[in-house]
Amino acid sequence: MDAFLTAFKQKPQEGKRLTRSQKHIPWVEKYRPKTIDEVAYQTEVVSVLRRCIGGSDLPNLLFYGPPGTGKTSLILALARQLFGPLYSERVLELNASDERGIVVIREKVKAFAHVAVSSSGSNTNSSGSSSTNIPPYKLIILDEADSMTAPAQAALRRTMETEMRTTRFCLTCNYVTRIIEPITSRCAKFRFRPLDNEIARARLRYIADAENLSVTDETLDHLLSLCRGDLRQGITMLQCVHQLIMSVDDSNSNSLSITSSELDEAAAVVPTDVIKSLVKTSENGNFDDLQVIIKVSLFVSSMFYKLIGLITYFFVLFCTSSAPTSC
Repeated sequence: MDAFLTAFKQKPQEGKRLTRSQKHIPWVEKYRPKTIDEVAYQTEVVSVLRRCIGGSDLPNLLFYGPPGTGKTSLILALARQLFGPLYSERVLELNASDERGIVVIREKVKAFAHVAVSSSGSNTNSSGSSSTNIPPYKLIILDEADSMTAPAQAALRRTMETEMRTTRFCLTCNYVTRIIEPITSRCAKFRFRPLDNEIARARLRYIADAENLSVTDETLDHLLSLCRGDLRQGITMLQCVHQLIMSVDDSNSNSLSITSSELDEAAAVVPTDVIKSLVKTSENGNFDDLQVIIKVSLFVSSMFYKLIGLITYFFVLFCTSSAPTSC
């Protein structure tokens, strides 16, 4: 954990002007770890992959666990360290939730796997320069593989079996039970744990400082409670609130402040004080006051449906606790 925290102590250089394209890069991509040692909290799998970079053979991999815990970031960082300048030639990345049918396996995966690579430790890339210590195989990354259809998984299993000499596969998923056993038996399986709050807070703090955002520790803790261990969602929400503030803030201030209420609004969650008011008013049976609370609280359209759900719940609770004739 200390190694991860120290990796982000150095703040970005100030005074650098960002290009228009750089300003609109999703922060999830902008701050994605560049090496496997920068990936947070997954020490066991990192230690195994570090040996693969050191020369050990890479098995087929299956990463599973909650979203936003570093599965995709880790395999992408590993691929960049393994293949260096040959990354684009040696790595095929597919999101199985978008491309999950058997046609994709036949046309994209099999076609890429059939391409031969040099068996020597030194390879020549498309520009003609020599790259040493690059392994003699390709890597196919299938994100969200648990979304693949059963026929597609069966076709993938056959491809994994026939192309093992020249191709390695890495599958990431949230639910390992949705992957067929013939595939899981051919992979080294690693479970990704939900991120520790201290680790996630340190990463969010680093990003906030890099983007000149003024965020208190209490606000970061509130953000962590909203994203429930999903660091990717937390980073995306932080950028969303930043963009919302930028769109309405006419000042030229270099530093922007983010509060918990702005996070609630961006996440379309019902604030705690509104819930408390609903509970208190429902207990008193004063439905005129309930209407007032709803009118005051509807600052986001999607919040309406959440409030309706809460009101329905409390209404049923009120009716069941009262005499049958009262409802």
